Amino acid sequence: MTRWTEGDVPRGDRYDDRFARLAASGVYMHGEADLVDSYGPASVLDAGCGTGRLAIELARRGRSVVGVDMDDVMLEAARRKAPEIAWVQADLEDPDFELQRRFDAAVLAGNVLIFVTPGHEGPLIANMARHLAPGGRVIAGYTLRPGGFGVEEHDLLARAVGLVLEDRWSTWDREPFGSDCDYAVSVHRLDDQAG
Repeated sequence: MTRWTEGDVPRGDRYDDRFARLAASGVYMHGEADLVDSYGPASVLDAGCGTGRLAIELARRGRSVVGVDMDDVMLEAARRKAPEIAWVQADLEDPDFELQRRFDAAVLAGNVLIFVTPGHEGPLIANMARHLAPGGRVIAGYTLRPGGFGVEEHDLLARAVGLVLEDRWSTWDREPFGSDCDYAVSVHRLDDQAG
């Protein structure tokens, strides 16, 4: 059981409604896409894609995108909005997770790393690294909570699978990161020397 499936977060259309209200109030909704796009990836794995907001925007910008999520309700909403994008139902923590392709970037937006089964962050990060093309990046954003998954553990797990920290911010808009921040956006690049 993941924290996502145990929680009572809105799913599918209810999830989309929340973002529609934010957009209608003037909140800019594409900070994640801007940051990912700034690295110039030709291909992106949107891991934990939900209803597809990020994947759809990246595809609109000309990126080749595959969205993966374990939640069929979220994927159903994504497929309705963008049937031309490849949407895959899969468990990102599963050691047998394999898409038979490599990507320039794997993105874990929307707190994916803190919704996984406790203790399974390492296998998920390893799966992302395994799906990267040479020089590819894993870009992850998540809330930092006392006693929860944090950047030190993230960096250790990333290094264990050949990823090196390239950038870290406190927001998707590249605000500086410090020890008092409650959110982290980390960019780890596949080390050219990694196997």
